[in-house]
Amino acid sequence: MPLETKLPKVGTTIFTVMSQLAAEHGAVNLGQGFPDFAVPQRLVEELDAAMRAGHNQYAPMTGVAPLRQAIAEKALRCYGREVNADTEVTVTSGATEALFNAVHAVVRPGEEVIVLDPAYDSYEPAIELAGARAVHVALDPQTFAVDWARVRAAITPRTRLLMINSPHNPSGAMLDEADLRELTEILHGSDILLVSDEVYEHIIFDGRRHESVLRWPELAERAFVVSSFGKTYHCTGWKVGYAIAPPALTAEFRKVHQYNTFTTFSPAQFAFAAMIRDEPQHYEQLGAFYQQKRDHFREQLLGTKLKPQPVPGGYFQLVDYSAVSDLPDTEFVKWLTIEHGVTAIPLSPFYETPPAGQRLARLCFAKNPATLDAAIERLKKL
Repeated sequence: MPLETKLPKVGTTIFTVMSQLAAEHGAVNLGQGFPDFAVPQRLVEELDAAMRAGHNQYAPMTGVAPLRQAIAEKALRCYGREVNADTEVTVTSGATEALFNAVHAVVRPGEEVIVLDPAYDSYEPAIELAGARAVHVALDPQTFAVDWARVRAAITPRTRLLMINSPHNPSGAMLDEADLRELTEILHGSDILLVSDEVYEHIIFDGRRHESVLRWPELAERAFVVSSFGKTYHCTGWKVGYAIAPPALTAEFRKVHQYNTFTTFSPAQFAFAAMIRDEPQHYEQLGAFYQQKRDHFREQLLGTKLKPQPVPGGYFQLVDYSAVSDLPDTEFVKWLTIEHGVTAIPLSPFYETPPAGQRLARLCFAKNPATLDAAIERLKKL
């Protein structure tokens, strides 16, 4: 029986493609964004204790109370935002689920959602499955800064939602105070809602401050703010995240969540609650932890033909490979994997229309020193 796909532009994600290729060719995988080092020992101990205490059945749909309360207290501590743990915090099966829920909670067929390219690849499929249209606004191809005039110009009477991401994947660019002020002015007086993808919120460098939407009352009142424990605690495979939103938005969000995953890995929720409560230094020191890796990796890259780009936040390093090859990025990263044993991610899958002649690839430095050193030894031979 013929089947018409609901997602005609979607195939296997570039992350899966490149990780499979890395495995086939024994390459050092700096493509997919996962750490290859251990989670905090305290987190392992708390997970074990939670399982032994019997927390192995369904958690409440909204998340266990100790974790929601810890998230609310952290929002106040980090961003000065008073959050109601019962009506404004929802624990999800990863940030990707939270992003999907947010879109489907408020976006209706025929509406438009503005996304900033390059954008994480889960955004547009969620929009299309809601029957809406993604309106792509390109970031600056060199600095990945937002051109707010172009954002203004993209708004129509059908615009329902705007999606932002800081620190940004794949570039590491960050929104600053001026950006959030401009965004506030653009949305003031409108009914446009906001999704703020802040999964790398604690991985920031050089003394910069993460401008969470939670710091900005007028924005927070119309926003879903999404974060990820997997990124903060080196456990991407646990798939636990959360969304903070005002009560009315949270109520709609939970309607989708309860028929999507309904609930999330129970013992991990108790473990994260303990970590947030008792080990705040972990997320407070996360930027310094990753800055050492960023700086060391960047210094090593300067000894290759790859040109590292600035990285204000996140754990990805963009490199300009134009001194090595004139291949389009998808062909280049496959060649790099097969012929030189290092796997990267191309930028073109993050775009609706990639910039002409762009020669950038994304490398993940959330790795053990030995992994990064092995990659560098191979990259020196380019």
